[in-house]
Amino acid sequence: MSGKCLVLAKITNFIRLRIFVNVSGWLILQKIVGMAKRKVEIEIYSYGEYAEWNRESKSIPRLVAITETIEATVGTEFGYVLRIRHGKGKRLDFRIDHPPFPDKEGKVTPPFTGEYFVRSNDYEFFLGDCIWEPLHDKLGNWTMTTWLEGKIVAQKTLRLIAK
Repeated sequence: MSGKCLVLAKITNFIRLRIFVNVSGWLILQKIVGMAKRKVEIEIYSYGEYAEWNRESKSIPRLVAITETIEATVGTEFGYVLRIRHGKGKRLDFRIDHPPFPDKEGKVTPPFTGEYFVRSNDYEFFLGDCIWEPLHDKLGNWTMTTWLEGKIVAQKTLRLIAK
């Protein structure tokens, strides 16, 4: 667009107006919609063994040890914490692949899956599990994977061994 820009007005964070006088002398309003969106940043902040976690609490469990090999007993909490920036309202999908152990009907339990919506632009998300009876069939590799918009953004394998 040729001409002289007289005004650049910000109406909201997402709408701006440019007022031009073109070469013929006409005033032209140009609406500019949207601003560059910030890219969601996700990193594994910590992983390993955690203190017992109250699942009703909004706080993240306390880290006991950063490790990929965990000496497990009944009640051992393990997993990872993701630090998420600029992700408010985004949906995370997750899966926990675990050693084969039977469910109540004796069938092999499928991987644990779910989704979670990020609540703020600076957020921490815990993905993990806690060991229950019987211990022997929970030992082995547990792989935790998190996706954002169909892309893997975090993946960690933790090995549980008998204490």
